[in-house]
Amino acid sequence: MQKTVAIGSLVLKNRVLLAPMAGVTNLPMRLLARDCGASLTFTEMVSVNGLTREGQKSFDLLKGDPQDRPLGLQLFGDDPEMLAEAARLVEGYGELIDINMGCPVRKVVGTGAGSALLKDPARIAAIVRSVRAATRLPLTIKIRTGWVCGDDVYLEIGRIAQEEGCDAVTLHPRSRAQMFEGHADWSKIGLLKKALSIPVIGSGDLFSAADVVAMLEETGCDAVMIARGAMGNPWIFREALALLAGETPAPPCREERLAVSLRHMDLLAAEVGERVALREMRKHLCWYTKGIPGAAQFRAEVNRVEDWSALKAAMEGFFRG
Repeated sequence: MQKTVAIGSLVLKNRVLLAPMAGVTNLPMRLLARDCGASLTFTEMVSVNGLTREGQKSFDLLKGDPQDRPLGLQLFGDDPEMLAEAARLVEGYGELIDINMGCPVRKVVGTGAGSALLKDPARIAAIVRSVRAATRLPLTIKIRTGWVCGDDVYLEIGRIAQEEGCDAVTLHPRSRAQMFEGHADWSKIGLLKKALSIPVIGSGDLFSAADVVAMLEETGCDAVMIARGAMGNPWIFREALALLAGETPAPPCREERLAVSLRHMDLLAAEVGERVALREMRKHLCWYTKGIPGAAQFRAEVNRVEDWSALKAAMEGFFRG
């Protein structure tokens, strides 16, 4: 069941991808997903306003590495011309451009971007048309089912995207109003797959390797995009690929969890310095320790640590204890 998938001119070695997540999928996170087999990773979503106004912080989010290829670049905005200009500016940073049309966060939808675009199919058509004309890279969009429950515009949006030259569509089958509550309705991924001739990528409620296999089997989608299920758990890619190959997945032991979390910490330090990395690692350690006995006490301890060496010692004590 493990096979390649083609998105435009880009051929991916497998069907298991790391989703773009703001504040999470920076280079260290992406490299760890690569180590475990993710065939495509994405940057955090990047504002076209920042890019077109020469904001260095926005371009910093595009920082890559030879080991992190192919790389998807996710952009957000609501103006077709600005998105097209941003696509031209970032073309040399990655191998695929994705337009975020699904983010439900108020800060994003308040600008007319993200899932707010689902209320304006004509604007979506203009955006895809403009960006398609501006770049030679494969072009995808990431959407939700609609603005509110029952307002299912995803089939219409999918057809529009396909007609305007999009190379694939990713669907997270929740409405904007649902945020991340309730259950993702995977059946809608299957309906979108039947409606389109371009690849459909499924997302939503993928928290285990078994979930990945189930989504592929139940919906017929071409690939899956793992988001929250990869936080503190890069092994989900390895385990999913093993299941797809008919093998028994090897879950990480505590020693491996320690080794990977220490590598994550060092990669962060190389990017942002030890002081910022220490603060960043606190949230990642909450995820790395999920489900392990004593994790709550460890997290409380970590949140008080202000010293790099002390944090490493605490991690070693917990995982080896």
